[in-house]
Formats: sequence, C-alpha cells, structure tokens
Amino acid sequence: MIQDHPPLTVLLAAPRGFCAGVERAIQAVEDALERTGKPVYVRHEIVHNNRVVDDLKRKGAIFVDDIAEIPDGAVAIFSAHGVSRAVEREATGRGLSVLDATCPLVRRVHLEGQRHAKAGREVIVIGHRGHVEIEGTTGQIDGSVYVVESAEEALTVPVLNPERIAYITQTTLSVDDTREIIAVLKSRFPTIQGPDVKTICYATQNRQMAVRVIARRAERIIVCGARNSSNTNRLCEVAANEGRQALLLQDPKDLTLSFIDGAAVIGLTAGASAPEDLVQEALARLAQWRRLTVEEVRVTHEDAQFAPVDLSRLVSDASDPKVVSTFGINPMLIS
Repeated sequence: MIQDHPPLTVLLAAPRGFCAGVERAIQAVEDALERTGKPVYVRHEIVHNNRVVDDLKRKGAIFVDDIAEIPDGAVAIFSAHGVSRAVEREATGRGLSVLDATCPLVRRVHLEGQRHAKAGREVIVIGHRGHVEIEGTTGQIDGSVYVVESAEEALTVPVLNPERIAYITQTTLSVDDTREIIAVLKSRFPTIQGPDVKTICYATQNRQMAVRVIARRAERIIVCGARNSSNTNRLCEVAANEGRQALLLQDPKDLTLSFIDGAAVIGLTAGASAPEDLVQEALARLAQWRRLTVEEVRVTHEDAQFAPVDLSRLVSDASDPKVVSTFGINPMLIS
C-alpha cells in the first residue's frame, strides 16, 4: 500500500507538547499518589488531556468536579488551571489536605488582577467565558470584573468608571486575537492599564509561532491534543488563519488517509497538555500509508522551570490540614 503513494514530508514543530506548568501539575499528582497513604482527589482535570487523566486514574487518582465530592480527610489537588478563592476556602474549611498545582503563570495573572483591584480599578479579563481558568481567575479578584471574549465585546463592555480600568488575559489565548481585543480596549479607554500579551503563556506563544513557521511549507497541519484544550484549539485557529486546513487529533484514529490525500508536506504539532506519545503514534499511523521524511522545525528553545509543589510537610503530618503551594513567592526559575 505504501508503494502506491508518493512520499510524505512531515514538518515536526518544536517546541510542542508539554510545557513546564503541565509537567509540574502531573508530577504533583504522581508524587501525592506515591508518598501519601490517603486517597488523592483532583478537582477538575489536572490538565486538559484525556490520555493524561486516564493514566493518572489508573495510578489511583480520583477526579471530581466539585470539592463537595471529596471525602473528609482526603488529599485534594487543584488543577493547573487554578481555582477561585471560594474553592480555596471551601477546601481548607472542610479540613482537606490541599496541594495547589495551579500553573505559576496562571497564578501570576491572579496576582496582577488582584493588584489592579486593590488599586481601585475595574478589571477586564480577556478570555473564554466558562473556561475553568477564567472561572478561577475571576473568582480571585474582588470588585468589578468583566469577561471579554472578542473585539466585538470589547466595543460594548459596560464599565462604571472608564478612567479606572485594567485588563488581564487568559494564558492560553491566540496572540493575534488578543492583540486585536487589546487595541479595541485601548481605543475606548486610553488610560487602561495592562500587560499587552505578556501574560499569555510562553509555551502558548511558542507553539503558535511554530505553527506559523511550518505553515509556510506545510499544506495541512495536524494538531495533537484534547478538544477541550484551549491552547490546542488556538493552534488549529492559527493554522486556519495561515490558510492551512488543520486536524485536531485527540486519538490516532482521528487521522484518516483522506486528510493527507494529495499532500506532499504536512505539519505536526501538539498542544501544551498533549503527551509526546500521541505525536509519535500519529507519525506511526502516517507511516502505514506513506514513506515518511520527518524534519523537525525548531523556532526556539524552552528552558523555563517551575519549583515543584512541595509535599514534605503534607507527608510528615498528614493529619494537619494545610495548603502546600507557592502562594506569595516567585515559583519560576529560568535556567
């Protein structure tokens, strides 16, 4: 069958796949499972990827949507997306031993929003309404908070005091779309304060940049990741904006021969919560149909490292409920 088809060049994007925040969150669950004798409950998917979640379930983690589902005395882990203050209070009030695996970059957005609120500014959060990260972020900020999803919404969002406005962003947005929204906000509110796109996760920006580069040569692009992953969906949008058909591949079976029919060069990448083995399985599936030449296209190197969630106090005295987290310190180390 392979002999009946022309060869296929695969441009493999780099960076791709797991970012430092995802790795830190997954490690927190694995460490808790290994080092505690208690059941380990994770509020929400630790990261948005079914394969990762299913693997942790096999190891013993229990995933829930609500703190109320976690029994008294258990270990509770917050996902990388972050949670609201109400969730934090409920967990500690229940006497749960809490590990906070919130991505440090998400926590940085929380702190930025809190700083603006304390200064008396209303806060506009640019992001996707209903996404778990946005729910956590808005729930961390006192005062008036508005969620804006598009440039159209930015044109009409009502505020109480146009002279006292700030904005923050979800960490997994499209860089181009976010710049457009910010431009609208700045035209409406000349004194608005905000970080441009700097609080969009470095990994999100790097993966989007890699898609733009490979789209110059690739006729179609495969994006490995989950359908409920914001950063994965944004990669598909970036490919489409570059005029390239994109396939969101959650399972290797999602890839069919018809998608590559007639193509000589395709691109392959993965969202920040997608494991590398999914990329390799996609390559193996392509190799069943075509003779492959795989070329890695690297646009930058990532060297960000985050301090791990510290379980030492939790393990030494598991009967003493506490939050083991990196609140109030800088958890980011650049090597």
